[in-house]
Amino acid sequence: MTLYAVTGALLVGLGFFGMIARAGLLRRIIGFNVLGSGVFLMFGAMGSAGDAATDPVPQALIITGIVVALSASALAVALIVAHARAGGTDRIEDERA
Repeated sequence: MTLYAVTGALLVGLGFFGMIARAGLLRRIIGFNVLGSGVFLMFGAMGSAGDAATDPVPQALIITGIVVALSASALAVALIVAHARAGGTDRIEDERA
């Protein structure tokens, strides 16, 4: 159980770094998905009770969260494709002018 929680925390950190440090929009979406996977893993680790029966509520919330994350990722990729077609790039330009 502790290994899953630590792995989830590591995925959250890596995903957050990927969202902040990268300029490409697709890489930010991938970082967001890695962060979400880490949150799901940590939530699942907290929902397990070791040898006792596992609580089904966190499992149901994780499955629902995965479906919502998949839908949000598909929408984000569609918006990135539209942005790239309109502007010719998949990066956000720096507006320091």
